[in-house]
Amino acid sequence: MLPEHPSAITGVNGIGDLLTRPRVIRCCAVLLVLQIAIFLFLIAGTHGWIVPLERAATTDFASFYAAGVLADAGTPALAYDQAAHYAMEQAVTAPGIEYQFFNYPPVYLILCAGLAQLPYLVAFILFIATTLAFYLAVARRILAGHSVTVFVVLLSFPMVFWTMGLGQNAFLTAALFGLATLLLDRRPIVAGLLFGLLCYKPHFGLLVPVALAAGGYWRSFAAAALGAAALVLASLLLFGWETWHAFFATASASHAVYESGRILFTGFVNPFGAMRLTGGPVAVAYAVQGAASLAAAGIVFLAWRHRLSLAVRAAVLASATLVAAPVAIFYDLMLGTIAVCWLARDEAHPISAGEKIFFAAMTLLLLDVRHLGESWHLPVAATASLGLFAIVAARALRELAQEHPDWSWRAKRSAV
Repeated sequence: MLPEHPSAITGVNGIGDLLTRPRVIRCCAVLLVLQIAIFLFLIAGTHGWIVPLERAATTDFASFYAAGVLADAGTPALAYDQAAHYAMEQAVTAPGIEYQFFNYPPVYLILCAGLAQLPYLVAFILFIATTLAFYLAVARRILAGHSVTVFVVLLSFPMVFWTMGLGQNAFLTAALFGLATLLLDRRPIVAGLLFGLLCYKPHFGLLVPVALAAGGYWRSFAAAALGAAALVLASLLLFGWETWHAFFATASASHAVYESGRILFTGFVNPFGAMRLTGGPVAVAYAVQGAASLAAAGIVFLAWRHRLSLAVRAAVLASATLVAAPVAIFYDLMLGTIAVCWLARDEAHPISAGEKIFFAAMTLLLLDVRHLGESWHLPVAATASLGLFAIVAARALRELAQEHPDWSWRAKRSAV
C-alpha cells in the first residue's frame, strides 16, 4: 500500500476545516437565494414570458397527469400507448410539447388518477408541496437534535429545484425510504409497509429484500411484500389485467429507450449511464452496471447482516440503491440526501474533511449537471452517487472492522 502524503492530508484537512457549520449554512443560504432567483427566471422563460418560444415547455408531471386522466376516463391501458398518452399530454398542457414517457407500473396510476381530479396546475403545486413537506419532515426527524437551519442546507441542494421544476416524485421516494429506515427498529411492520409503497418505483426496492433478510427483519420483509401485493391487487381491481399487460409490453421495450440515449445519459446516476456517456459500448456498460450492483448488494448484506449502527445501515441501503438501480436519473439523487442525513446523525463519527469537500464540490457541479454532461461528457450525476456510495461503504467497513475484528458472514446476534 502506498504511504499517505502528509502535505496532501494537511491540505485536505485545511480546506475541510474551513467548512465549519456556520460557514456551510451561510454558503448554503447564498446558494439557495441564487437558485430561487434562477428558478423563477427559468419558470418565466419556459412559459414564454421573457421571449416567445418555438414550442411550449413541458414537465415530467405532465406524463403523470395525462396517465391519470386516461385512467380516470376508464382507459388506463392507454397510459402505455405512446400515441394516446402523448395526445393526452398535449391536451392537458399545450400542443407540440416534447413527449414524456410513462414507464411506471399501474400501482402509480392510483395516485395519478387521484391527482387528475384537480386542475393541472393545482395538482402540480399540491403534489410538489406535499411531497416536499413530507421529505423535509422525514429529514428533520433523522437529523433530530440539529437546529432548523438544517432546512437551509437541505433546500440548497440543486436536485430540490430540479425535482420541483420537473414535477418529479423524488421527494416522495426519498421520504418513504427515509421514514422506513427510521422506523425499522421501533415499528418494523410500519417500516415494511412503507418499503412496500415503493413498488411504484420497483427498481428502487431492489436491495430492500437483501437488507431486511440479512438483518433478520422478517416482519418488515413480510409487511413490505404484503403492502406491495395489496397495491398490485388494488390496481388490478381498479384498472384490470389489460393495463398490467400493457405495462409489461412497454417495460419489455424500455431498455431500448435507455440504451439509445433518448433519455440523456448525462442524467443517469448509475454506472451504466456513466459508461454510455463516456462512449462505452452497451455490452460493457451492462457488465460494469452488473458488477457495481453486485458490489452494492454485498456491502448492504455485510452492513445489515452484522447489525452495524442504524445510521450506517440506512446510509448504506440508500446510497447502494442509487448505484444498483437499473435506471436512476439525477433528480433521484434526493435519495442520496437521506444517506447524507444519516451520516450527519452519526455523531460518534463526524463527517470528515475529505467528505465535506466532496459533498461541497458535488453540490456545485450538480448545479450545471446537464451542460457538463452534454458539452464535456462528464458523468457528474454518476460521480455523485458512486462517490457517496464509496464514502458510506468505507465507513461501514471501518465500523465492521472496529466492532468485529474477527467478523464472519454470520449474523451479529439473533434475528428480530
